[in-house]
Amino acid sequence: MAGRYDRRLVGAVEQEITMQCLDSLGRAHAMETVFAYREDDPFAVTITFRTHEGDLPWTFSRELLVTGLTEPAGLGDVLVRPEADDRGQAVVLVELSSPDGHLATRACARDVRRFLRRSLSLVPAGEEAQHLRLDTIIGQLLA
Repeated sequence: MAGRYDRRLVGAVEQEITMQCLDSLGRAHAMETVFAYREDDPFAVTITFRTHEGDLPWTFSRELLVTGLTEPAGLGDVLVRPEADDRGQAVVLVELSSPDGHLATRACARDVRRFLRRSLSLVPAGEEAQHLRLDTIIGQLLA
């Protein structure tokens, strides 16, 4: 489940991570994803699932992912929690729900920690509000 590439862009971090999608019988199927963090959206992370039909992004709270590394976190459409896979390796389970369905995935905890460390070096926890561009947000809302 190791990531193949890491990119540090100006004001952004991207890391490819092979996640395991769990089917209804509990079998794991590899799926390529890209974890992304942007300084101009400092409270959020995006996991983009690479599929044959195209890329499917899912954006949620960075803090939810941080908390989910060590304890169950989330309510509603995103749940994150630590687990061990069938080989005893630490993984992070990420469950996504929408009106269209439910997806249970897991990623190597080491890969997720690495991504989060890189995002936190860009914008440390507690400093997110300093990176919001409120004028831009207000302009978008009023447009």
